Amino acid sequence: MSDGQPSTATGPTAGRPLLSLALASMLEEVHAHAGAVYLLNADEPVLEMAVMAGLPRAFAAPWERVGMSAPVPVAEAARDRRVVWVGGEEEMARRYPRIAVVLPYPFALAAVPVATAEQVYGAVFVTWPGSHADELPATERQRLLTACDRLAAELRRATEECVPSVREADLLATPVLAVAGTLGTVEAARMVERLPFGMLSLDLHGRVSYANDAAVDLLGRPVEELLGTAPWTSVPWLNDPMYEDRYRAALIGQHTTSFVALRPPGDWLSFRLYPGRDGLSMRVGRAREVARMTSGTPHAGTGPKRLVGISQVLSLTGALTEAAGVQDVVQLVADEVVPAVGAQAVVLLGSQGGRLHVLGHRGYGDPHIVERFDGLPLTQRTPGTQALNSGVPAFFDSTRHLERLYPDRQATPDGYAAWAYVPLIASGRPVGTCVIAYAEERNFAADERAVLTSLGGLIAQALERALLYDAKNQLAHGLQEALLPRTLAVLPGLEAAARYLPATHGMEIGGDFYDLVPARPLAAAVIGDVQGHNVTAAGLMGQVRTGVRAYTTVGQAPQEVMRSTNRLLIDLGADLFASCLYLRLDPARGRAVMARAGHPPPLLRRPDGSVRVLDLAGGPLLGIDASATYPTTEVALAPGSVLALYTDGLVESPGVDIEDSLIELGALLREIGDLPLERLADELVRHSAAARQRADDVALLLLRATG
Repeated sequence: MSDGQPSTATGPTAGRPLLSLALASMLEEVHAHAGAVYLLNADEPVLEMAVMAGLPRAFAAPWERVGMSAPVPVAEAARDRRVVWVGGEEEMARRYPRIAVVLPYPFALAAVPVATAEQVYGAVFVTWPGSHADELPATERQRLLTACDRLAAELRRATEECVPSVREADLLATPVLAVAGTLGTVEAARMVERLPFGMLSLDLHGRVSYANDAAVDLLGRPVEELLGTAPWTSVPWLNDPMYEDRYRAALIGQHTTSFVALRPPGDWLSFRLYPGRDGLSMRVGRAREVARMTSGTPHAGTGPKRLVGISQVLSLTGALTEAAGVQDVVQLVADEVVPAVGAQAVVLLGSQGGRLHVLGHRGYGDPHIVERFDGLPLTQRTPGTQALNSGVPAFFDSTRHLERLYPDRQATPDGYAAWAYVPLIASGRPVGTCVIAYAEERNFAADERAVLTSLGGLIAQALERALLYDAKNQLAHGLQEALLPRTLAVLPGLEAAARYLPATHGMEIGGDFYDLVPARPLAAAVIGDVQGHNVTAAGLMGQVRTGVRAYTTVGQAPQEVMRSTNRLLIDLGADLFASCLYLRLDPARGRAVMARAGHPPPLLRRPDGSVRVLDLAGGPLLGIDASATYPTTEVALAPGSVLALYTDGLVESPGVDIEDSLIELGALLREIGDLPLERLADELVRHSAAARQRADDVALLLLRATG
C-alpha cells in the first residue's frame, strides 16, 4: 500500500503540517505510541486516512478508506460524536471482529470525533500497548477531546478561508539510513561487532538500517542486500507471514516477541525483537536446543503471499459475513475489493428467468452505460454472460483485447481500459459475475488472477446469502404491510400518527400491532404486542387485530372486547400471549374509556403541557386465563391533549430501568408535544435508546384531541 495521502474534503493550513502536529501532540499528551487522523470526504460518506504516526501505513491498509456506517471505531466515533474505547484484544474481538482477525495483538485503542457543533470533519484514533489500563483514564479522555476540538476548529477555519489542503507525510516514518559497521560512536560500534550474536536495527517498516557482522553471517546475505529491505523479503527462508507477524505483534503491542526459523539445510536460528517508538532491535542467535530436538529435511517451496494481501482478504471475509442484502455486498466490494486490487469500478451481475440482471455497480459516472445490459438473454454472447454460463474467469488487458473477442462491445464503451470478469460460484452453481474495471491497461499476472478468482469465491458466498436474505425480507415486509393498516382512519375530533419498527434480528417481522376502528357511534383505538417477532407472531397478530375490529364493530363494550379477544387467543391454541390496550374514544365529550391487558401504561399530555403516566387498572395478558376480566378506566381527553400508546420495545432496553425510560419519554413528550403529530412520532422514536437498539419490535400510536 502506498504511503501517499488520500484526497480529503478539508485539510491543514497551507504550508503548515496541521494534522501531523496535532497528532504528534496527542500522542505525546496521552503517552500513546501510534495513531492516525481520518478526514471526511467532501463527496461521499467515507473517512479517509490523512496521516498516520508510529506504525507503517500498510498495517492499516484494509482501513485506508472507511465508510461512515462501517463497524469500526473511527467510523463509530465520527457517526455518534463520542469517544470509542477498546480496552484490549478480547474486547476488540468481541466488538470489532473484522479488526481482530487482521490485528490479533494486545493493544488498547481510543477513537475520538473531530467535530464542531455544526459539522463533523473526521476522527482520530490512538493506540497504547496491551499493558495499558483496562479503562481510559479521565485525564487522557479529556486531553484527547480537547486536542480534537482544537483540530476541528482549525479545519473549520481552513474551510472558511478556502485554504487548499496539502499533503503531509506520515510521522516517525523516516527514510532508512544505510549504515554498515557503525552505530553511534566508534566504541559503540566495536562493542556491537564483538558480540557473539547477530544484531540488526529495523525501522518502523521493518527495513534493516544496521546489521553487524555476526548477523550478516547468520542470515547468509551480504550486508548490501540487507540494508533498506525487510528480512522476510531479502532472506528467502524468512519469506513466511508467520515471521512478519511477529514483527507486527512487537510493533503494535510494544512488547518483546520471538520466533525460531530454519536456515537451510539444517540450522535453526532464534530471533528476538525489542520494539521502541522509532523502530525495533533484532537479536539473532543459534537455537541449539531446537536443533537437537528437530530432525528431518527442510521443506521446499516458496513462501506465501505478503501478509498485507492476506490481511486484506481476511478483512474482506469478515466484512462479507456481515453483509445482509445484495446492496450491502455491492458496497463492500466497492469499498474493500476495488481499492485493494487497484481497480476503479465494479459491477455485480446475476441471472433470473434466463436473463442477465445488474445487481449493483459503483464507479461509473453514467449509470446508463451499465444498466443497458440489464435484461440481456443469457444466450447472447457477452463477456458477462460467458463468464456466468461457463464458470471460467476472463481477463482482458486492453480495449483491443476485449473488442477483438467481442466486437459488439465497441458500441458500448464504458471509459475503462482493462477488465476482469470473475464468475461467482457458490454451492457448486453460478450465482453471478463480478466485473472489475481498471482505468489503465493491465497485465494480469498469474498470482493476481488467482487472487481475483479466490475473492470471487468469497463474494459468491456472500451474494448467495444476500439474495436469499433479500427474498425473505421482501416476503416478510409484504406480510407485515398486509397485516398492519395501510393508513389510519380519519376520525372526527382526532389526529392520529403511527410508527412501526420491526426488531433488527430475524426476518424483521413481528407481533406488535395498532389500529384505529371508525365504528359507530364511537370509534376505537388499539395497540398490542403478541409474544415473539417472527412469522408465527405476525400471523397471530393479524388474527387478534381482526378479532378486535370485529368485536368493536358489533358494538361490544371495551371490557367485552378484551374478554372476547382473550378467549379468541386461547381458542386458537397458539401457546403465545399478548398484551393489549384498548380505547373507546369520545372526543366530542372529551373522554376515552380504556381497558388494559398487561400492556405498558399510556402517557397523556394535557393541553397545559404537563404529562401523566396513566396507571390504569387492568387484567392479565391475553391468552392465559379464559375467565379473566378487564376493568375499564375513564380518562378526560380535552382538546389539545395527546395520548401516546406504545409497545415495550420503545421503552425497554437491557440495563435500563423501565421507570427511568418512562420518565425520559414523558419529559421528551412534555418538551416537544406541541409539534405536528407526524414529526412528534418521528422524534419520540428517534430519541428512544431502546428503539435504536431494536432488540424488540416497536409500535407507537399517537392521538391528539382537536375538539
